[in-house]
Amino acid sequence: MRMSFPAAALAASALLSACATTRIAIPAPSHEPRLERVVMLMRHGVRPPTKAAVTPPGVAAQAWPDWPVDWGELTPHGYDAVRLLGQWDRRHWTDQGLLPAEGCPASGQVHLAASSKSRTQATARALAEGLAPGCPLDVEFPSSPDEDAEFHPLDVGAVAIDPDLAVAAQMALAPAGGLEAEMARQAPLLKRLSEVLGCCTVEACTEQALPPGCDLSQWPQVLIRNNEDRADLAPPLGLASTVSQTFLLEYLEGKPMDQVGWGRVSRDDIETLLGFHTLKFYYEGRAPYVAARAASPLARRMLLALEGGPALTVLAGHDTNIADLGGMLDLHWKMPGYPADNPPPGGAIGFELWRHAAGQGTVRAFYRAQTMDQVRDLRPLTGAEQAAFQYIAIPGCAAPCRLEEFGRLVRSRLVASRP
Repeated sequence: MRMSFPAAALAASALLSACATTRIAIPAPSHEPRLERVVMLMRHGVRPPTKAAVTPPGVAAQAWPDWPVDWGELTPHGYDAVRLLGQWDRRHWTDQGLLPAEGCPASGQVHLAASSKSRTQATARALAEGLAPGCPLDVEFPSSPDEDAEFHPLDVGAVAIDPDLAVAAQMALAPAGGLEAEMARQAPLLKRLSEVLGCCTVEACTEQALPPGCDLSQWPQVLIRNNEDRADLAPPLGLASTVSQTFLLEYLEGKPMDQVGWGRVSRDDIETLLGFHTLKFYYEGRAPYVAARAASPLARRMLLALEGGPALTVLAGHDTNIADLGGMLDLHWKMPGYPADNPPPGGAIGFELWRHAAGQGTVRAFYRAQTMDQVRDLRPLTGAEQAAFQYIAIPGCAAPCRLEEFGRLVRSRLVASRP
């Protein structure tokens, strides 16, 4: 029924009067920045060593412990730890307004990708299970290792690298006196590692009462030149990195302590010995010439995702990927219980894009990870038990780091892929 003009005017007057009486408040526009996008590059979860022979014959006095899965695969324990991390991620990004508090993320709101290695694909699936249980989140990954041009660009020849320039750039990182000086600096810890391996005691190694093969500090140290690739940090320092990482994985897996370093290391010992792992990444991934070539494909993808991708992008890769990105952009972090710049299993380096009221976008870099004991004990990350989350500086982009400046910084260091 159509209302006459006088009646309509009276009704409108009554409505305005009611509104004035009840004082309906119209919220003022918010001037607070909002989180618009997040891109994370994470390391896979806990796995066994990638091969059965962790050390050459005669270096370890006892056999290495068994694992429940094949070499290099994500363990069930590692899967569960990453799932718990995914649950924390969901709560964290929900609190920041990036993801909905309930239900599945909207289609296209979350994108997951992994390398060609099955352990990274399983890691992405575990994270998805915690992040959005029961939701249809697919994991993108290369169909074969030969096509993995983003996570393994040097391995597949996707980016050109001069091996001689790589060696020179890597050697330039050594202290005065070269690798011999580095060996002198690391000698006490190498002797301690030799003791843990059971080949000799620290005292016997110091006295050289046993063959020099038992004392890692007496081995010569070189960089191994590789065609079409970076140089490898040879044993003993390269081997020490692998051994210390194996002790860490044994601890994180929850093995009894008599099976962690054969009962000859404590949790604090593991943190100290992991310095060898960081040292390997320093020589193999911190030289700008090398890091730019190893990290460019992933850095390019992360930048594009930050500039115009979904709300959350997660790339599941390897510690080498994180170390290379850190080297390319000179990023540094320190997670509780780990040496500086060491990438814990399941940990992630990432970038947030914040949008301000005037339309300006600013970028913040961060690192997030679980502590060793949170992984070992499979502790739910709730209440006082939270994941470690740290904002980190972006050298070359003064805070607040504008998106345009961050884009210019990253693009200035990118190396083109081969056509």
